[in-house]
Amino acid sequence: MLVIVSYDVSTETAAGRKRLRRVARVCESMGQRVQKSVFECRVDLAQFEELERRLLAEIKPEEDCLRFYRLTEPVELHVREHGKFKAVDFDGPLVI
Repeated sequence: MLVIVSYDVSTETAAGRKRLRRVARVCESMGQRVQKSVFECRVDLAQFEELERRLLAEIKPEEDCLRFYRLTEPVELHVREHGKFKAVDFDGPLVI
């Protein structure tokens, strides 16, 4: 499944800036950044639950915001890209 993760972490304190970096690292480990605080993650249900658990362990709910959007298949009907950035086609051929 394709999951969009977006977050807004309060960076008013040094602890908030550290939280922001930790949240970004978790997202980078499971997906690709498409905007500063938005990631696309192609995961199965177990990976999604792990991602959610790891991110919830990092944020402070009283200061931060975390959102997950699960896109249903076929994804091509739900995602339209415009502009310079082009996402990696996870289903396309792998070239090394």
